[in-house]
Amino acid sequence: MRLLDEQYTRTPFYGTRKMTAWLHTQGYPVDRKRVRRLLRLMGLETIYPKPRLSVPGTVEQRYPYLLRGMSIERCNQVWSCDITYIRLARGFLYLMAVIDWFSRYVLAWELSITLDTSFCLDALDRALGVATPEIFNTDQGVQFTSAEFTNRLKAAAIRISWDGRGRALDNIFVERLWRSVKYEEVYLKDYQSIAEAVSNLRAYFTFYNHERLHQALDDQTPAQVYFGH
Repeated sequence: MRLLDEQYTRTPFYGTRKMTAWLHTQGYPVDRKRVRRLLRLMGLETIYPKPRLSVPGTVEQRYPYLLRGMSIERCNQVWSCDITYIRLARGFLYLMAVIDWFSRYVLAWELSITLDTSFCLDALDRALGVATPEIFNTDQGVQFTSAEFTNRLKAAAIRISWDGRGRALDNIFVERLWRSVKYEEVYLKDYQSIAEAVSNLRAYFTFYNHERLHQALDDQTPAQVYFGH
């Protein structure tokens, strides 16, 4: 799972066949069925079509992808969120974050030992305590298509946008955030406990928001752009 996590971060476009072949080159003769099961367990299945894993709502509850060709011009125009796998020395956690597309500012994040919806709602509620976006974009994972999640957004009069099935790059800014988190924090350390993961990730997101310069932001920090100073 540690190898799959690192390779997924490098090549998020790999499906189960290529992942299995890559593991064979690393000396792990596993079959494709096991790779599919492990990716599913890690919450990394969103990169390829998954007719049974990420169950969308009924036809009446479906939402289109609203961002194709859209110019992102201001803060709170578009927010998005996603879930990624965070490895521990023994075991793993799931990390969910909410990001503002224009500034790259991380409005809220949350860790969980399971993929239930509640930790996603906790992060969403904290983010909505900061501001309200015009559009909120997610993939079609069961956490984000749930009535609890979509009702929170509708109650705040937020337009809902869903990625196309199996199109992880529809949510490109969150994918870039995960690469930064993994390469600049998680892979450099070996978290021994949940408490250590929480403490280190809290420090990293503070650094990411308030100190890390982004070339795409004219070498400003996300906080400088988001708060306008």
